[in-house]
Amino acid sequence: MTRRRFYAPSIAFDFDEKTVILSADEARHARDVLRLRGGDEIYVFDGAGKEFRCALREFVDNGAALDLKEEVEPARPDSSLDLTLAIALLKGEKFDLVIQKTVELGVRRVVPIISERAELRLADNKVEQKRVSRWRRIALEAAKQCGRARVPEVAAPVSVDSFLAEAKTHPPVRLFFAERDGKSLTEVIETTIEHPRQILTAVGPEGGWADSEIEHAREAGWKIVTLGGRILRAETAAIAVVTLLQHRFGDLN
Repeated sequence: MTRRRFYAPSIAFDFDEKTVILSADEARHARDVLRLRGGDEIYVFDGAGKEFRCALREFVDNGAALDLKEEVEPARPDSSLDLTLAIALLKGEKFDLVIQKTVELGVRRVVPIISERAELRLADNKVEQKRVSRWRRIALEAAKQCGRARVPEVAAPVSVDSFLAEAKTHPPVRLFFAERDGKSLTEVIETTIEHPRQILTAVGPEGGWADSEIEHAREAGWKIVTLGGRILRAETAAIAVVTLLQHRFGDLN
């Protein structure tokens, strides 16, 4: 039987009392969509990698109270590859699609990048916060759907320069995907660590990275990588990159 899975943050767990409180939104789904009743078995994950078998006790005004039974293995394991995807901002539903699909494929972290040719410009902090909140909800729903107990982080947007400066302290395997001036992924893999546990990747916008951005990345120690002879849309490239790396170094086989 497919698990009926719900999310609750760590603060919602009371291990002394062996109870969990679901939010109003999660409780509404349990009550109105799944038609659950007292005593029904459900599973709750905390977004940090843990999952628990529970029983519905009762619906309350602002949520639902559950009896905590036992910790269990997550419905699906996380990939052993710690993969971060940095991608230039995209308009409309394109960025939503990238987050949804790459979370399903096992990415650990998504970093929105403000690049010279990015399709999207964030008008102010309020607009940025609204979009980031939306992206984080999409990541949560994707994790719930695919069986992950860990919800990947979606960072606040940062500039290319800030991201490259911060990345200097990250793992040695840093792959900067561009449509020109790079080597094939196979060539790059042959010269990197045999089986890296962490990889940092960057994918450019629809119009590609500016020459100065590629050069900056190269100077910062990134490997410049190209994906074959066809020009891919940015959202296609991001999904393809995560798929290829999960197949080569993760659990997609």
